[in-house]
Amino acid sequence: MELAPRICVLPLLLLLLLGLSTGAVVDLPTGEGKEVWDYVTVRKDAHMFWWLYYATNPCKNFSELPLVMWLQGGPGGSSTGFGNFEEIGPLDSDLKPRRTTWLQSASLLFVDNPVGTGFSYVNKSAIYARDLATVASDMLVLLESFFSCRQEFQTIPFYIFSESYGGKMAAGIALELHKAVQQGTIKCNFSGVALGDSWISPVDSVLSWGPYLYSMSLLDDQGLEEVSQVAEQVLDAVNKGLYKEATQLWEEAEAVVEQNTDGVNFYNILTKPAPTSTVKSSLEFTQNHLVRLYQRHVRHLNRDKLSQLMNGPIRKKLGIIPQDCSWGGQANDVFLNMEGDFMKPAISIVDELLEAGVNVTVYNGQLDLIVDTMGQEAWVRKLKWAELPKFNQLKWKPLYSDPTSSETSAFVKSHENLAFFWILRAGHMVPSDQGDIALKMMKLVTQQE
Repeated sequence: MELAPRICVLPLLLLLLLGLSTGAVVDLPTGEGKEVWDYVTVRKDAHMFWWLYYATNPCKNFSELPLVMWLQGGPGGSSTGFGNFEEIGPLDSDLKPRRTTWLQSASLLFVDNPVGTGFSYVNKSAIYARDLATVASDMLVLLESFFSCRQEFQTIPFYIFSESYGGKMAAGIALELHKAVQQGTIKCNFSGVALGDSWISPVDSVLSWGPYLYSMSLLDDQGLEEVSQVAEQVLDAVNKGLYKEATQLWEEAEAVVEQNTDGVNFYNILTKPAPTSTVKSSLEFTQNHLVRLYQRHVRHLNRDKLSQLMNGPIRKKLGIIPQDCSWGGQANDVFLNMEGDFMKPAISIVDELLEAGVNVTVYNGQLDLIVDTMGQEAWVRKLKWAELPKFNQLKWKPLYSDPTSSETSAFVKSHENLAFFWILRAGHMVPSDQGDIALKMMKLVTQQE
């Protein structure tokens, strides 16, 4: 059963709801700021939450700008929380206007997926998604509902942008969406997918950790040997199709990296990771390697400050969150149930997208470790796409976020329907680290520049 969508004005209503002083309203961005949010029951006992912001460009109507769906990683990271308030939404986690919000150049659709993430929830533990196919089929149910209810978006160019594990999910979703559009089961103007610091080929990431860290003076010769040795064990397990064993070895590889680098931050090698509070949940009764993986890769997406915002003022504002559902409350279960999918590659899916003519963008932060750029380049070289040799022969071009500055912000290479952006001075969360060039990249991908 679907609930009626809610519409309100952002950000004035939000700030008034939070009881902030009228002085805080003065600096608000102009524009309508219309929002809509809702639940879609994608399967029996599986309810997915989405939140849409209409574009607020002072010179253009939302109908003249693209629609961008943002997918977070984890799995178990919330788009409506982290992607929205920490990366590209109109307000930051302090509820102050974000200068580099993507909302000035696109309408933004945040979806909490897989089911159980963020404000999405399941009624029965057997309902969690366990593989990419289920993640994609659930999302297609949501998108079919969304475009049927919001017909004003059926002809607007629609792009999927993603980050981390969200990129792997985005690839699978994009392929199924392309098929659905071709078959006429979903009416939308699907125009491309962007894979940011994406877990497309996990083993290629793990294999590149040693050389990358060594080149950055974060491993010595002995450390390089130790990291490379365990990475080869991960490769062997993946080659044998032993994906759960590969997951355990992946965690061991991370432990070896931490021991040899004095605890390098997997999300930005130039910063120290913030200490995490103890996770009190059903994770305590599961295998230790999964606990450690969850704490490294999902816990920080649900940090205390953001959780208090989402479970307090935002929950009250939305008004449709069930009483027994808390934001992020099922994130650990989402993560655990996807264990068998973690180390499976999705290179073949990207190949299918390219062969089908779908626009594919790969972008990566220079300072990311967990999905370092070397690993991304490695799996791109494995593509069977017929145009890949021509892509490889091209020289990259520099990009500048500030046209008056000579400081290079990124490099880009593009041929036919494949583009690759090397984002400088950014870690895993590109829009958080380099908001200006991330916004410029989005405009380039959506053909606004």
